[in-house]
Amino acid sequence: MKVLLVGSGGREHALAWKLSQAPGLEELHAAPGNPGIAGLGRCHPVRAEDGEGLLGLAGSLEADLVVVGPEAPLVGGVADELRHLGVAVFGPSAEAARIEGSKSFAKEVMRAAGVPCAETLSVARVPCVIKADGLAAGKGVYVCRDQQQLDAALRAAAALGGAIVIEELLEGEEISVFALCDGARASALPAVQDFKRVDEGDTGPNTGGMGSYSPVPGYGAEEAEELVDTIHRPVLEQLASSGAPFIGVLFAGVMLTPDGPRVLEFNCRFGDPETQSLLPRLDGDFLGALVRAARGNLSDVSLETADAAAVTVVLAAGRYPAAGDVGSPIDGIAEAEATGALVFHAGTALQDDRLVTSGGRILNVTATGPTVADARERAYEACELISFQGMRYRRDIAAAVTHV
Repeated sequence: MKVLLVGSGGREHALAWKLSQAPGLEELHAAPGNPGIAGLGRCHPVRAEDGEGLLGLAGSLEADLVVVGPEAPLVGGVADELRHLGVAVFGPSAEAARIEGSKSFAKEVMRAAGVPCAETLSVARVPCVIKADGLAAGKGVYVCRDQQQLDAALRAAAALGGAIVIEELLEGEEISVFALCDGARASALPAVQDFKRVDEGDTGPNTGGMGSYSPVPGYGAEEAEELVDTIHRPVLEQLASSGAPFIGVLFAGVMLTPDGPRVLEFNCRFGDPETQSLLPRLDGDFLGALVRAARGNLSDVSLETADAAAVTVVLAAGRYPAAGDVGSPIDGIAEAEATGALVFHAGTALQDDRLVTSGGRILNVTATGPTVADARERAYEACELISFQGMRYRRDIAAAVTHV
């Protein structure tokens, strides 16, 4: 089977790593890919948002499956364009991807489906949460506990352009819950917890994610299945009944409140960096599951979850999330991988055959172990072997997890 993977980040490198292990894989291609993905398959200089270019590439490669990683091309309708030419795609249509592309639309769907979620407020008054209605690369959410934070949030959200959504501030632990979907059915995947704030102790501005781990205490396979039954399946049914069946991975950000789980948001793709901790825990035919989902038949798919835990630490540019870094040499990846860790490229490039930085989140270091604590120790040991100018990373990823 020939697979074309769309995207260029750490999530896509993790997907490429997992897909490359499939016994049914004949060729792996990526558009545009990155230097890490280039070690697993062939990269092509076609942007993820270039629907016409992807159509031509998929046709020339005679791709059997296209896997779309990032949200922007999905919201932009890339999957629709590919499907119109008869290409099998793992990723939702533009209409179904509105579940991420518009928080207002997501709220309408959840209300119609009877899914518990954060309440929308008509007036911005503390405490509350301000959200950009459209895509903001994971950075359009502002938690406001005092007036100063609220004023700053309103200015920042306005600078992004477009509408805003005001929600009640919910308290509790937040987890990411994923399900593979074929338009009608949903298959639950392991829950993951990520760390959105840039600094230790969950302080500083929101980012695209600074680390993740799985399993989450108290949320094993049975609990994840219950959440998918409560959240994902009613939403799938509602989308299908409105003429927008969801094919791909539906990702719910869920707050575990004292009153029960509440959905904070939906995403129409795998999370980043959650995927980097999720995929090393999956056993079975991952490629086969994506193909079955794309063809609308997940009925007999069952991916087993390994007992091992996984922890991912993001190595970011010194000024991230305010700014990225370009052109700084990166050292130590081979040494880190020699420890058994996985190093996924997120913002890297080759410059005269030298690996350099090219983004905000530069690398993702993932390690596995019998417990989260073991995986965490191995991940940080590998992080210490890697260096580039200004490199920063949180040193408290999964630090509070002691019993899984």
